[in-house]
Amino acid sequence: MASRQTTLVIIPENTSRVRQFKFSRAFIVFATCFAVLSVTAISVIVYDYCKLKKALPSKHALEREVADQRAQIQAFAKKIGALKSDIIALHEFEKKIRVIANVERPANQNAVFGIGGSMPENLDTSLPLTEKHNSLLRQMHAQVEHLHEASAVQKDAFEELHKYLESQKSLLASTPAIRPTTGWLSSGFGYRISPFTGLKEFHQGIDIATRMGTPIIAPADGTVTFTGTKGGLGKCMVIKHGYGMVTRYGHLKKYLVKRGTRVKRGDKIALVGNTGRSTAPHLHYEVHLNGIPVNPVKYILN
Repeated sequence: MASRQTTLVIIPENTSRVRQFKFSRAFIVFATCFAVLSVTAISVIVYDYCKLKKALPSKHALEREVADQRAQIQAFAKKIGALKSDIIALHEFEKKIRVIANVERPANQNAVFGIGGSMPENLDTSLPLTEKHNSLLRQMHAQVEHLHEASAVQKDAFEELHKYLESQKSLLASTPAIRPTTGWLSSGFGYRISPFTGLKEFHQGIDIATRMGTPIIAPADGTVTFTGTKGGLGKCMVIKHGYGMVTRYGHLKKYLVKRGTRVKRGDKIALVGNTGRSTAPHLHYEVHLNGIPVNPVKYILN
């Protein structure tokens, strides 16, 4: 069967000749389908473009986001500068404490910002980030590393100082520093004429005259190591304070704590009496440092 054809007649202007073009039905169907598909494809592309354009931020929005990010970078740079100032302030504060406590800083901790002590230059946050963006970020990274090292050095310095002050605190708490009882000094430390023999003898402590039964307090923290009678001292008590410090109390009337008791400075430990070789109620008080008697008056601050 012969295919159907379509004849297209074209009459050119200014001529009497007629041109005829014949197209098969299949060609027309193909051309029509091609046109429809082309229009559809173009429509899809245009739709996707419009959708993508709508989804993507505008140029103004991108510029605003970049500006916000740069502002955040500048704010972070300012915080780095503030942290550096804080570490320097802590270093200066530590130096003041060491001056007051008369404690030298270890040689390896003298420089807060590492060996040589060179301090990183301040970050210039006023520079336009469009020009110095990468440079500022590199500087910030370097200074964060410096701050990390400086904080570690400062931490070690404070820990070392804390340990020293803790040991000093314990030493001070264990050092007899207050009067063990009220009254007046009736006999001092050193050589004197004995009221019993009339001969010159070494008096290892001081005598504090007061009324019978007056409370006696511990002049420092320590542990009671002896309660009992000891020769001419009569009823006696010995307290070991540590660091080579020992105190002894004689002529007591009554013990208020037992042997082995841990006492604190200011605790009541006994009552003044007149036991042993004594002419009147008083407290005989001794201080020994590393086994050697020393003048108790030097350790009385009140």
